[in-house]
Amino acid sequence: MTKRHVSLPEGAEAGMREFIDEVDRRLASDEDTCSVVEDVLIDLSGDRKAYERWQDGEPVSPAERVRLQSYDPCNTTLESEYYAEKNETKFRRSKHLQWLWRQFDSLPIADNVEFALRFRRMLADHLFEECGDDCRFFKGITFTYGHNITVGDNTVIHDGVHLDDRGKLTIGDRVSISDGVHVYSHDHDVVDQTEVRNYHTIVEDDVRLTYDSMVRAGNRVGENAIVGARGVVQHDIPAHHIAVGMPAKSVKIKPGWEDVATPIEEAGVNRQAKRRIEYDLPADLEVFDEFQRDLQPPR
Repeated sequence: MTKRHVSLPEGAEAGMREFIDEVDRRLASDEDTCSVVEDVLIDLSGDRKAYERWQDGEPVSPAERVRLQSYDPCNTTLESEYYAEKNETKFRRSKHLQWLWRQFDSLPIADNVEFALRFRRMLADHLFEECGDDCRFFKGITFTYGHNITVGDNTVIHDGVHLDDRGKLTIGDRVSISDGVHVYSHDHDVVDQTEVRNYHTIVEDDVRLTYDSMVRAGNRVGENAIVGARGVVQHDIPAHHIAVGMPAKSVKIKPGWEDVATPIEEAGVNRQAKRRIEYDLPADLEVFDEFQRDLQPPR
């Protein structure tokens, strides 16, 4: 293997473990999540003295006030907050945790790999629907909500990955997701793009999604399969297949798996419709078209 074990000095290790354990304990308690997130971001940013001056009524500039207010996730909005079909109860908590994850990644300390991997792994336990053991989450990973994601054991997700869980997203054990990958669980109508369809997207055990690839909503990438760089998955990829291209097509079965894998000529089946997730919008929701278009075709 190409990896090696790395250890930190004893003092750094002890301080890191104490801090992460404390945040974990507070998030698991009945304490208000907003307050926990605010405290953590203030202290990690080194802004405690400025925050206390502001709280004591001392004058601050408008820019400083915005910065200090924004440590509290209740004073912020995320793009997914505007989605009509979101689960308000689940989102209320996951928004706070997602804000902590994103703001942590913007801090210089997030480049300390050993600390950052452990901190994000702890957050994933509170943010995701389920997260397995020994997962590694690198920098710049984004989510729609977070609470519709399930991740198995020993999975690694690299820099700049987007996990869209507007629908539902299941990622198995020992999955490797490379830099820049996008995995989607929602799609838009081709005529009225404000009409959203949500799906369950599945990435099975031992899959490798290589850099800049994309899995479209409602598709399944089968066990032990590989999606090549910049491949676009628009239908199910059978187990043990290697798929490349735009759209991604099976070009080979992994050596040694030929007897158990679906034949190449039988690949390419789209089962998206079977994984659609229906939802109801609140009766009192004020519906509007943000694009303000006339969608009637010409007569």
